[in-house]
Amino acid sequence: MKHLYLSLIILSFSLTLLAQPEIPVEEWKDKTVLLIGAHPDDDSYSMGTLALLHENGNHVHIAILTTGNVGTQDPDLSMTDLARIRKQEEQAALAAMGIPGDRYTNLGYDDGMLEYEYKKEVVARLVRLIRTIKPDVLFAFDPGKGEQRWHKADHRAASYLAADAARAAMWPLLFQGQITVEGLEAHTVEEYMLYDSAEEDKDTWVDISGYEEKKVEAMSKYVSQFSSGWSDYQGPELSAEEEKEVKDNMRKRIVYREDKPVEGFRYYKGLPDGIGR
Repeated sequence: MKHLYLSLIILSFSLTLLAQPEIPVEEWKDKTVLLIGAHPDDDSYSMGTLALLHENGNHVHIAILTTGNVGTQDPDLSMTDLARIRKQEEQAALAAMGIPGDRYTNLGYDDGMLEYEYKKEVVARLVRLIRTIKPDVLFAFDPGKGEQRWHKADHRAASYLAADAARAAMWPLLFQGQITVEGLEAHTVEEYMLYDSAEEDKDTWVDISGYEEKKVEAMSKYVSQFSSGWSDYQGPELSAEEEKEVKDNMRKRIVYREDKPVEGFRYYKGLPDGIGR
């Protein structure tokens, strides 16, 4: 029985190793990367990795599905106000990571309502984006491995929309007008970095040493989300005292393994049909 248990551990470890990228993420160069998120600030799961990839000569793009126009407890902010604020915050965060502002796309859907939008339209827009950018790697919420991963509403919708769009983008007869009329080409995304995974499903830990302060700086730009601005927005500038408090709180969110700051993902390589396997 003891030998069987040991064999299962070794097999499990071997399968985990097989899931790793052939080239460590820290060494990726000249790849085109697309992150699809539900809200401005969803890139915070990956900010250290994105900053690292950008600095290493990769082409990083961010696509956000909603304007984030509901995420506040401040009774004095309107949806229009918040959409404007969160766009400014996202642009400031991208600048902190060194990512050019023209690599940012927002599809403009209402926060909290993504799963009620017309799915065919949302997927078509994401397919067009994928066929235009032609990413080698897609960062997205993890839809789950083997069984559905629970996410709050917009995150749940975004995880499946991203996966469905990646699948549709590779078939030339799906959304065919994009090819025959717009001159785009079918595109297959071959690698996936899935974030907000269940802890037991994370198999790839990116060492963000040297980029953790860029992550802290970028996250601190989301004043309406990660400061007293959540309930009483007075931003975008913070007092020196509150800025220090916010950044200290952001540092506490950074995960360490073997004394190194890391970001964890479930890595998948292959046809998008197998993302959940």
